[in-house]
Amino acid sequence: MRDKTQTNSAAPGDRLIRAGAILFFIGAVATLVTVAPFLLGTTPFPTYMFGLSMLMAVGFVVAGAGVLQSIAAGRRQARAGTPSGR
Repeated sequence: MRDKTQTNSAAPGDRLIRAGAILFFIGAVATLVTVAPFLLGTTPFPTYMFGLSMLMAVGFVVAGAGVLQSIAAGRRQARAGTPSGR
């Protein structure tokens, strides 16, 4: 059962990690869908595939920023001696 005394028990950086994972997943699926016909030989090489790969890179960077933010928050809590929100 969920504890309703805490309004937001999510760790800092969770939203960034989730957003980065979504961007990465969208970029990965779009890249695979774009490259599959090229690999089958039905279409020429799609030049816009590089943009989709960049979407994956941006998602990776955003998720990495969320991880670093979570680590920094954990270190601050450890220094302060306060228990984490979870």
